[in-house]
Amino acid sequence: MIKLCAQRKKLLGKWVSFAKIYSTSEAIQEVADATETVSKVMMSCPTLGLDTALNQTGVRVSPDLVENVLERFENAGMSAFRFFEWAEKQRNYSHTIKAYHLMIESLAKIRQYQIMWDLVNAMRKKGMLNVETFCIMMRKYARANKVDEAVYTFNVMDKFGVSPNLAAFNGLLSALCKSKNVRKAQEIFDVMKGRFMPDSKTYSILLEGWGKIPNLPRAREVFREMVCAGCNPDVVTYGIMVDILCKAGRVDEAVEVVKEMDANNCRPTSFIYSVLVHTYGVELRIEDAIDTFLEMERQGMKADVVVYNALIGSFCKVNKFKNVHRVLQEMECNGVAPNSRTCNVIISSMIGQGETDRAFRVFCRMIKLCEPDTDTYTMIIKMFCERNEPEMALKIWRYMKSKQFVPSMHTFSALINGLCEKGNAAKACVLLEEMIEKGMRPSRVTFGKLRQLLIKDGRDDVVKFLHEKMNLLVKEPLYD
Repeated sequence: MIKLCAQRKKLLGKWVSFAKIYSTSEAIQEVADATETVSKVMMSCPTLGLDTALNQTGVRVSPDLVENVLERFENAGMSAFRFFEWAEKQRNYSHTIKAYHLMIESLAKIRQYQIMWDLVNAMRKKGMLNVETFCIMMRKYARANKVDEAVYTFNVMDKFGVSPNLAAFNGLLSALCKSKNVRKAQEIFDVMKGRFMPDSKTYSILLEGWGKIPNLPRAREVFREMVCAGCNPDVVTYGIMVDILCKAGRVDEAVEVVKEMDANNCRPTSFIYSVLVHTYGVELRIEDAIDTFLEMERQGMKADVVVYNALIGSFCKVNKFKNVHRVLQEMECNGVAPNSRTCNVIISSMIGQGETDRAFRVFCRMIKLCEPDTDTYTMIIKMFCERNEPEMALKIWRYMKSKQFVPSMHTFSALINGLCEKGNAAKACVLLEEMIEKGMRPSRVTFGKLRQLLIKDGRDDVVKFLHEKMNLLVKEPLYD
């Protein structure tokens, strides 16, 4: 009897586990289906009628659904914001911190800074603000070359009830360095390093910043200061130093750094090998690139997609596309899936060498293996525009939209510029208006080309209408 009860308990436990897995699987599928439904509505419905259209879907709003949609529509700031506002009104739903962060990033991307700060104030009222919120904003301001605004964001953290710590300090320095404002970052570091105790990450950020300029002597100074401050170089620091030396054309010296790592029992990463392989490729030292790749394998390290991409790039540089094919076959055999970067490296190289038909064939094959990204679509659209084939460019555009892929500002610009070159002002106007609807402000060059074409056609009224549409975009750079 006891044995029977034990068996029943065991069977019941298995059933409960199975039910949980099945229930989780159902929930994931439900969110995926709802994401597709919402995405189709957002891609096809005008902004003004979006709320009504979303209400009619009958989808159940959940944190996973909202985060999925915001990630998918990261390039469509204002459409994403309309959805964000609609979701907030739904019963039994509250935005997560991640949802707020995704929305802040999306708005900053199209420079809707006032709305971004409105969201920050909303998060403050709900007690949801954290250091990452401010790091995101600092990063986005710096990327837009708004250095003063990035520093301002760091300085007002206290006012919002968030104490700036070392992570925030590192976040500010990183934001400035990645936007090539390393001199400002170094200045802030020198003034404030007594307030925060710098760690190896702090020095690595500055090291990488000076490497981007590039300024090898200053990078060496930071490295020496780091060691003097008692921060031992780690694998990240070594990786940055190898990258800096390679970018400065000192790949042989970078190899010596790798040997130094081995001597200090610090094993090189696949990233470090990828940098060496890529640099040898740039210098057309293809044999050295291959030897480095094989050396990595001899060290017992399995190649990942990043190293394979570097090797593919090296073969592309010397126009050895048969070798590229062999590398792709090896990736397949080793279970390493190509990514959009793989696709972009090959396509970009073929376009650069005038092999545009071949590039398009690669695009058609690769979309079956991996999802294209913004760069992929932009390259192919621009390629067809430059070949005076706007219909093919529009065909790619329609395919991209059918995949619910939201074009970026650069993708819009590539197609609008191409249409202007062919004198198709009508279609270019439709796209420019769609671009503005999504909260993206066209560049002066793009708008200037279309403006000239419209004035030539005597359509000053359309120019005025587009100017008014653009002026509706929020332009205020800072809001407190």
